[in-house]
Amino acid sequence: MGGFILVPVLIVGLFILLASFFTVKQQTAAIVERFGKFQSMRHSGLQLKIPLIDRIAGRINLKIQQLDVIVETKTKDDVFVRLKISVQFQVLKLKVYDAFYKLENPHDQITSYVFDVVRAEVPKMKLDDVFERKDDIAIAVKAELNEAMSDYGYDIIKTLVTDIDPDIQVKAAMNRINAAEREKVAAEYEAEAERIKIVAKARAEAESKRLQGQGIADQRREIARGLEESVDVLNNVGINSQEASALIVVTQHYDTLQSIGEETNTNLILLPNSPQAGSDMLNNMIASFVASNQIGEQMKKQNEEKGIVSKKRPKRQAPPRPEEGEDLNY
Repeated sequence: MGGFILVPVLIVGLFILLASFFTVKQQTAAIVERFGKFQSMRHSGLQLKIPLIDRIAGRINLKIQQLDVIVETKTKDDVFVRLKISVQFQVLKLKVYDAFYKLENPHDQITSYVFDVVRAEVPKMKLDDVFERKDDIAIAVKAELNEAMSDYGYDIIKTLVTDIDPDIQVKAAMNRINAAEREKVAAEYEAEAERIKIVAKARAEAESKRLQGQGIADQRREIARGLEESVDVLNNVGINSQEASALIVVTQHYDTLQSIGEETNTNLILLPNSPQAGSDMLNNMIASFVASNQIGEQMKKQNEEKGIVSKKRPKRQAPPRPEEGEDLNY
């Protein structure tokens, strides 16, 4: 009979003995209460408590934890934006009691402070400033959280603004603005390149025209020199300057007709081009020369009557015409 009673007692004793020991993981703190009152705080390792009297009220993680808070607010230029704030925090070992008993839900408390700070700072900035000064927002959040959460046994290690997400229409508008700016710069470069091409082309054309004009001037100078030499040759054989000029013009007229006839696909029309055009041209030129000489002589007489003496270079005397049969080789 005694043996049957001993077995349950041993079982109960073994259960009580096992219930007296418990383990606490690394970077964790266990809160032990006795009859509902805080008794002690136990850290990592094998721990002992009084069974049926002491109980483990809870465990607190002492590792660095991260809480991501998404806040939607409005900027100074009336743009709604969503910010993702990452808060890294840790329970202080010396303030485990405050962290366990003063806050029911620390995550909600931290979230509330983050919302309060972000919605106080971001409306003071324009959208571009939010992107540029996100570190200032993170510092403001950290300072506010440290001041508020240190009384509850929490240390704010770091706060980060990990994402800034404006409205989709705002992002599309920003992309269009960026694209327009780049197109503007590209257009300026293209216009500058086109201007350089135009300037270079104009300079080349100007140089070409200058060289072309110089060539024409040289050509006309040589033609005039050749005409002068032709007149001198004709004067040497007894033909005066008027007759020589008329003869040269008629000769050039027939040379032109000859060059036109050699071209099969020319569209040039020389007027007059009748058979008697040469003789008519020669007669008209001789008549005009005679008339001009008469007018010149009359003006000379009038100037002599008025006492006006004209200073002219002496005319070149034509050599006498050789008699028939006379040898011209001197």
